[in-house]
Amino acid sequence: MSIELYVADAVRTALDSHQPVVALESTLITHGLPYPANVETALALEQAVKDNGATPATIAILNGRITVGLSAQEIEQLGKLPHSSVRKCSRRDLPIAVGLGENAATTVAGTMIVANMAGIAVFATGGIGGVHRDHPFDVSADLLELGRTPVTVVCSGAKSILDLPLTLEVLETQGVPVIGYHTETLPAFYSRSSGLPIDTCIQTPAQAAQIMTAAKKLNAKHGILITVPVPEADALPAEIAEHAIQQAIEEANEQGIHGKEVTPFLLSRVAELTGDQSRSANIALLVNNAGVAAQIATAYCQS
Repeated sequence: MSIELYVADAVRTALDSHQPVVALESTLITHGLPYPANVETALALEQAVKDNGATPATIAILNGRITVGLSAQEIEQLGKLPHSSVRKCSRRDLPIAVGLGENAATTVAGTMIVANMAGIAVFATGGIGGVHRDHPFDVSADLLELGRTPVTVVCSGAKSILDLPLTLEVLETQGVPVIGYHTETLPAFYSRSSGLPIDTCIQTPAQAAQIMTAAKKLNAKHGILITVPVPEADALPAEIAEHAIQQAIEEANEQGIHGKEVTPFLLSRVAELTGDQSRSANIALLVNNAGVAAQIATAYCQS
């Protein structure tokens, strides 16, 4: 006996006919951006996937039902809920949210799990979680999930509020290939480069598909991370981003903010300190990543 997924008709039709599908997370709707920017961004991501030839599948848990492919109305409803009333759902939270009939938004790890259950090979997000600065024992479940769930994640690196060198070390330990799309260094979320070297650089969606196909033939159990720099026109200068991040981290420490509340606080505070430049970069990279993911999903279906 297993938990039944509710898969939207459009997503089911695409999967059954071996057409490209891209999974999208829902924490950006409930915890990442304020209303109505959260809903507008979620719909823009879906449109970017469609514009690049694939079917979007935004994932969330609605009243305990794992839903793969939210409707526009469901995205609107989720976006209007107070974030405190929606569980951030990673691996450990899935049985709680389902068992208690809760509303929950899936994190990177949670989305990877559900995407894999549904048979979706590609997932687009903004930035993955990682190792927290000054707290090397605080390692995001996203990194561990990448080490054990075979889904290709398209992102702009880890959120730059994190310790990026240590995050790369954990990914290496988990056996996760970190691939640059038109970049030889790890993107730094708001900024185009962290200066940190990664495993390899690819130039086309077809090359990504070749790596995915090889991983499948090797029966690999880990994910693949494809990192895409924020579009140049929307990038935040590294020095501006770093100054704001350092100040936000100091304020979080002073206020005793910890656990699940750290990332939302830092992202919000950095947006305030940069006059919303960081939020504009965040939205731009999210939409761009969705389009790239759709191209990769299409190439994978054709390989």
